[in-house]
Amino acid sequence: MDRSYQIVTDATCDLPTDLIKELGLAVIPMPFMMGGKEYNYYPDNREYPLPEFYDTLRTGEMATTAQITEPQFEDAFRPFLQEGRDVLYIGFSSGLSGTWLRACEAMKALRKEFPERNVEGVDSLTATLGEGLLVYLACCKQRDEDLNLHELKAWTELYRFCISGWFMVDDLNHLKRGGRVSSATALVGSMLGIKPILQIDREGHLIVRGKVRGRKQAMDDLLEKMESRFTQDTALQTVFIVHANCLSDAKYLEKEVKSRYKPQKILVNTLGPVIGAHTGANAMSIFYVAKDRD
Repeated sequence: MDRSYQIVTDATCDLPTDLIKELGLAVIPMPFMMGGKEYNYYPDNREYPLPEFYDTLRTGEMATTAQITEPQFEDAFRPFLQEGRDVLYIGFSSGLSGTWLRACEAMKALRKEFPERNVEGVDSLTATLGEGLLVYLACCKQRDEDLNLHELKAWTELYRFCISGWFMVDDLNHLKRGGRVSSATALVGSMLGIKPILQIDREGHLIVRGKVRGRKQAMDDLLEKMESRFTQDTALQTVFIVHANCLSDAKYLEKEVKSRYKPQKILVNTLGPVIGAHTGANAMSIFYVAKDRD
């Protein structure tokens, strides 16, 4: 494996700590606020345990999020450059946050500070375990094919459009707060048990693609959407499932995915507070390698 450069990502990738260690990743924590206090989201949830976070959301408390600042990016990248290594950052979608712009500012500044080093970035145009899946595949590509930084950057920029991500959201009030549905839609939909189905599109935006009545029907809708999209390339049959503190439902999805599609690898993890602040508790998503992100 080419060890002349370090792959860096941010905590919105929602990858578990054991996999982060296995891949040799560096992960930058991301800030969020709850109850008027700021916390940092680390992959090990050291500052705010996720069960407690979602229990607090269920009481009606709202969380807010913030961006990683340019100085924080510089502080994260600089030690590797000082060691004589290059950096490839794979980051949170520019369609969902200004974090990517802060990263670009930091990379520009560090190229001037370290003109002999390469500091490059890839906008994943996705989030949570979609970002995590792209990072995972990039790390595997680096390890297995020993690509240099520029080769891996080009590969990642191409394959980001093959990461398909579909969400189901349980609480329409969180979407109302984010301006994705109207107050009237949230009120009526909540009364009728309507569950929105959302997708992360090619521009990295989270958009409403449909509405299903009932939670079980919404989970089945996510599974059915895989049928025409899931790649048959056995080398890339990888599925990541993320849940907002509803593990039993995520296990149902995992069982069905294994039965229907037989992926080589499947991973289930909890949605972190940065994305969870906007989806609310009991949201779920499936990410997988598709023919295209349609």
